[in-house]
Amino acid sequence: MSTKAEFRTHQLKRLQAAADETQAASESLMATLFKTSFWQQAKSIGITVSSPFEVATAPIIAAAHAANKAVFLPRVMPKRQMVFLPDPGHKQLVKSAFGIPEPAYQANLVEPAPDLLIVPGIGFSLADKYRIGFGGGYYDRFLAKYPGHTLTLVPPVMAFPQPDWPVERFDVPIETLILANGDII
Repeated sequence: MSTKAEFRTHQLKRLQAAADETQAASESLMATLFKTSFWQQAKSIGITVSSPFEVATAPIIAAAHAANKAVFLPRVMPKRQMVFLPDPGHKQLVKSAFGIPEPAYQANLVEPAPDLLIVPGIGFSLADKYRIGFGGGYYDRFLAKYPGHTLTLVPPVMAFPQPDWPVERFDVPIETLILANGDII
């Protein structure tokens, strides 16, 4: 088993090489998502703006708005904290220190717990639903206190039977994984 840093380096190369495959899987992943009770019952969702090698989130954000769901995007804060703020629209997002589009901070608009949180990552274990992200620990810190439902859309390149990375005591598993073949685990 590699270290988390070694896994991330290798996996990011795999993700970039499989970007077209991931985008092709996005449609089936979204179709399955939209049929779930988690999606249908959620009045609010938390979701990131995707990078080119992740499942496309712009159509999910648009579908949420069309369904009159409140959409919240993450913003990183000092001390490796993260908050969710209302989606101000793509043109009003600012780039974080990590180059990720996020809303400008407004303390009075922070949403402590969207009903449904669609969690990003670069790898997901199908056996125990652990994830590995980009390495900041922002999501694990947030998830440790999050009371809502967590869900992830997992294209084939991000699916692992068991974790190929070390799982640590502060890692928080995802409640529901949606796979490109339509399986929900």
